[in-house]
Amino acid sequence: MQKSFLVALIAAAVGALVIFQFLPTFPAYLAFILGAVLAIGIFAIVPSGNDAATTEAEYTGPTMTLYVGNLPYRVHEGDVKSLFAEFGPVNSVRLVRDRKTGRRKGFGFVEMSESGAQKAMVKLNDYTFQERTLKVREAKNQDNESEKSDD
Repeated sequence: MQKSFLVALIAAAVGALVIFQFLPTFPAYLAFILGAVLAIGIFAIVPSGNDAATTEAEYTGPTMTLYVGNLPYRVHEGDVKSLFAEFGPVNSVRLVRDRKTGRRKGFGFVEMSESGAQKAMVKLNDYTFQERTLKVREAKNQDNESEKSDD
């Protein structure tokens, strides 16, 4: 069960108890429904912590894309982003998936500030993350690689 649903359910029950205390003749099921409506209203007005993180402005200075290898197969983009965010602003995280199966392949790319990327390469290369030893390098540009192979 999601935490937000559980919190809303508890808020609805507390709201129902409060309403029932002030209006003892009010039916309990209506007090619960009214409490649920009030809880929904409160959650709609009060921003959650996740909303603040998603509205964070994208870094616009010089960026670098890092290749991150040997990632755990069950890792999520948010986990990788929070790991790299310790070293600087992260613009994006792309974890590569197999086209046929949809499973993660165990590597991905992190676009972040250039200074943060330099720090992250030094600190996170050979770093143990969720029982896997990460390999962090500067990502090679696909355009440069295709030009070299044409020569």
